[in-house]
Amino acid sequence: MSQHSAAPAPTPTTDSAVATVATVARRRDWWRDAVIYQVYPRSFADSNGDGMGDLEGIRSRLPYLRDLGVDAVWLSPFYASPQADAGYDVADYRAVDPMFGTLLDADALIRDAHALGLRIIVDLVPNHSSDQHEWFKRALAEGPGSPLRERYHFRPGKGENGELPPNDWESIFGGPAWTRVTEPDGTPGEWYLHLFAPEQPDFNWEHPAVGDEFRSILRFWLDMGVDGFRIDVAHGMVKAEGLPDLGSHDELRMLGNDVTPFFDQDGVHDIYRQWRLILDEYSGERIFVAEAWTPTVERTANYVRPDELHQAFNFQYLATHWDAAELREVVDRTLDSMRPVGAPATWVLSNHDVTRHATRFANPAGLGTQIREAGDRELGLRRARAATLLMLALPGSAYVYQGEELGLPDVVDLPDEVRQDPAYFRGAGQDGYRDGCRVPIPWTREGSSYGFGDGGSWLPQPAGWGELSVEAQTGVPGSTLELYRSALAVRREQADLGAGDAVEWLTAPEGVLAFRRGDFVCVANTTGSPVTVPAHGRVLITSGEVEETSGGAVVAADTTVWWTTA
Repeated sequence: MSQHSAAPAPTPTTDSAVATVATVARRRDWWRDAVIYQVYPRSFADSNGDGMGDLEGIRSRLPYLRDLGVDAVWLSPFYASPQADAGYDVADYRAVDPMFGTLLDADALIRDAHALGLRIIVDLVPNHSSDQHEWFKRALAEGPGSPLRERYHFRPGKGENGELPPNDWESIFGGPAWTRVTEPDGTPGEWYLHLFAPEQPDFNWEHPAVGDEFRSILRFWLDMGVDGFRIDVAHGMVKAEGLPDLGSHDELRMLGNDVTPFFDQDGVHDIYRQWRLILDEYSGERIFVAEAWTPTVERTANYVRPDELHQAFNFQYLATHWDAAELREVVDRTLDSMRPVGAPATWVLSNHDVTRHATRFANPAGLGTQIREAGDRELGLRRARAATLLMLALPGSAYVYQGEELGLPDVVDLPDEVRQDPAYFRGAGQDGYRDGCRVPIPWTREGSSYGFGDGGSWLPQPAGWGELSVEAQTGVPGSTLELYRSALAVRREQADLGAGDAVEWLTAPEGVLAFRRGDFVCVANTTGSPVTVPAHGRVLITSGEVEETSGGAVVAADTTVWWTTA
């Protein structure tokens, strides 16, 4: 009889290890089974002590990401921006916001990442600009009839004096999706469309100048050396002809039941076919990743047809409860949908817009992806660790959000006066509690911001954050950080992990998922009690306790195990 638990993998610090990582990064079709780490620049590392993360801070921590074992780093927006929506309101797509650094800092970061065998993916925000974008400022200043207004959605209002919005659309952040402008002569004038904050006017993608501009932006960053783009609101951009009324406001969430007049319109695919031609001109296998909130995974698959984008986030999987039957259904549907278009599945559990999964899984099912309650912290972490091993065992590419490798929970008790999520201040729409997953991550046990920087942090960090830090978990057997390091090392070593497009389901007790991929077997117990399953060879790694007996193996509650039969 023996027991197994997660043990730390050796930290790759030798020159040969660096060369191995670099070799992995250069392999053909790298993106099909890549593990991609999301960096939220505000909250990763602060190099100058102003309380805000920056590019130089990210650059200084690249060796940590290499040693963690990821293949690529996705950076949330760092462009010049008034920061009305944390950089997703872009004023200049070819400039770095001074709070994050300069273009020279971006160039140095890309070069250093490549030297370490890491690829860099940057955010692209094509659905809307900032209201401080030069086009929009000129559109306002020139008044009705300005050619610049045609590059956005300006419309006269309804009602006797144009006092009503042009249609009944509502913003995802709450309130009307239209704002009325004051014209240069001081009179109330036209309305403009913004599906998000009023500071984020939507582009009119029917106007050729918009397409020309973004094709130029793509080339600018590709020439800088970036390895790909994550496309924000990739399901937006194109609106139904005539901007018809919605009629019902039940579809205003990012995940609706049907295609809406402003999301998931078929015309977006023509844009992506044009973009793909540009990307394919460049060497090095550059990629596109779609943030496409669609009603079904079948519609998500439309974005990753061979002549369009390479990957699309699997939000259906992210929203699935910790339940074996539900998980199996979404895994099957995902793989079945991606297989006909030849695209890899993607798997993600957390990002900068949703409550961290260590907190979601700490609460009862059915509360959605933004949760205000801490829940059962021990239960949430146990399930999060198990869910991570399950995700990393599935065929395709996996995304890791910064800090989840530390088991960080959402910070659910931020005082109202420190919140910065624009949705929080608009009342309806999203819940507006995204700040909880954006709190700067801890690097050290002590310090003004636990190693984030020398000058505090833009959002307050909880007491005890230091005990979850990289320093506190490094080299500690069974820590969540070492679990991630070990799992990513095993994933690189096992040929049957990541690659492929199918799993072979095995018979398992109720509440347990078990599947085989070549010599590899994954068993995930989603129940709250230990279960006995057949032993499948040698244990590679486990998120919790596994006790081998003469009759098989007893897998602890909420635990995932990897075996090899080789």
